[in-house]
Amino acid sequence: MKPLNIVLSACAVLCLFFSSCKTGPVNIFKTASPYELYQRKLSNAGLDKTAMGKAWIDAGQESIAKALRIKLPYKEQGYFPAERVAATAFRFDVVRGQRLNIRLEKTPATDFMVYMDLWAFREGNSPKAVASADTINASITVDVDENAEYLLRLQPELLKSGSYTLEILSGPSLAFPVKGDGRKRIESLFGVGRDANTRRHEGIDIFGAKHTPVLASADGIVTRVGENNLGGLVVMMRPNDKNYTLYYAHLDKQLAIEGQEVKVGDTLGLMGNTGNARTTPPHLHFGIYTGSGAIDPLPFVNPEVREPKAVTAATANLNATLRSSSKTELRESPDAKSLSIKKLEPSTIVLVEAATDSWYKAKLPDGSTGYVPSKSLGSVKTSLRSLKLGPQQLALYEQPIVAAPLKKTLDSGATVNLIGRFEDFLLVRDAEAETGWIPAAAKR
Repeated sequence: MKPLNIVLSACAVLCLFFSSCKTGPVNIFKTASPYELYQRKLSNAGLDKTAMGKAWIDAGQESIAKALRIKLPYKEQGYFPAERVAATAFRFDVVRGQRLNIRLEKTPATDFMVYMDLWAFREGNSPKAVASADTINASITVDVDENAEYLLRLQPELLKSGSYTLEILSGPSLAFPVKGDGRKRIESLFGVGRDANTRRHEGIDIFGAKHTPVLASADGIVTRVGENNLGGLVVMMRPNDKNYTLYYAHLDKQLAIEGQEVKVGDTLGLMGNTGNARTTPPHLHFGIYTGSGAIDPLPFVNPEVREPKAVTAATANLNATLRSSSKTELRESPDAKSLSIKKLEPSTIVLVEAATDSWYKAKLPDGSTGYVPSKSLGSVKTSLRSLKLGPQQLALYEQPIVAAPLKKTLDSGATVNLIGRFEDFLLVRDAEAETGWIPAAAKR
């Protein structure tokens, strides 16, 4: 069964509009995102006053209000149909020091635009627009400078269909500071007690063989080459365009000089155990300092980058109408322990929008969107049973509400095929293969 269509208007004007409104990587307005430029063109053409234009603007706003909670890394495969105005949004947390990578691949590669917009939500502050792109530029990369919740919205242009694969990954924003990276070599973390808990460790310790090369983690300038009681032989460098300083301590030899411009991977010195590390195996104490003090460097250099789970839910069901085969729940996240949005009774009708891992991102007939285990949904090709209509079931509606447009009036006593249900309505197919919603029979 095809999803219900939004009535389209001013199609001739729309065709002219689409032939002349492609955005690209160059933003002539500079302060406007590709999404905003497209919306501006809708308004300039008067299409924001049409049913379709209003639906597109509303869909973008509603997707933000209904953004689903995900955990990184995340991957989904989805489909945007031309006949349905759609948008989708996600909320996720990212830690300071990580690099956020958002990639979008789409089919067809051309003549199908998807707009991506990213905001950061920091406690006590208004949302901040971080980055935007269209699918001429199909990726967003951001170095995260504060712990924050981020929101990503995807929305395609009007009247175009296409499938997409979205990946959202997080990893280190700096290169590993020791030649031959490896998370297992980090044996002492930020914040652990030192000297009978009289102070806290202000960095991470990376162990290795004596004279292992210690490397610049970014392009920048060496700001200090010196010695102190705790760190022994130390080097400090300031990455370009960053508001923090990198601190390398316990070196056996310093090879950089103050004021030197370095590139990522350049050797700053050789690993040792100078300073208060004289009784320990050779290691690098690596720290990061801002104007307000030391911060945890691990997210900046942690070489462990997790890949998203493969999509195992059948992608043949994208944009298909399915029904629940048993009791299940629509959840906020693709996780059986996540918040339940709505309990679904057997035979509940859903529209599949995307697939991630073994879950479907699905929309209910009332517009609620969430995640459902793919194994709990089945085809609607076979009807559940035949149903003889009662006198209160003759109106065939486009949607499961009495205020919905009336598709037709059925004959009293006629028999229809029951396909599924949603709350107080039944989805049926009549003898002429017309599909729609009728009120459920009154309880006796």
